[in-house]
Amino acid sequence: QMNLVESGGGLVQGGGSLRLSCVASGRTSSPYAMGWFRQAPGKEREFVAAISWYNTRYYADSVKDRFTIARDNAKNTMYLQMNMLKPEDTAVYYCAARATASARTVESEYDTWGQGTQVTVFS
Repeated sequence: QMNLVESGGGLVQGGGSLRLSCVASGRTSSPYAMGWFRQAPGKEREFVAAISWYNTRYYADSVKDRFTIARDNAKNTMYLQMNMLKPEDTAVYYCAARATASARTVESEYDTWGQGTQVTVFS
């Protein structure tokens, strides 16, 4: 079993930056892909970014060119660098993992989830 813990959320003014981290523990000996999803109040959870074990990256159109996903396999840690933040980026951000090397952009493809970290962007 794998556990995921997110950190780095907070309150930031529009145009600012935040970096989220997600640390995996437990079943980390085999290759696994990871992703970030977010859920805004009153909305469904949506895909943000994903990264394969071999660093192939995927982004939602809404965050492309503003967010960067990265991972450090030696530290079992994934990051999301968020720049040029907008109020519409306000959401709870969830880290997710799937027990294969290839990443996916669909929520149902992930079997392990973190508790989430709140990101609030004010104008």
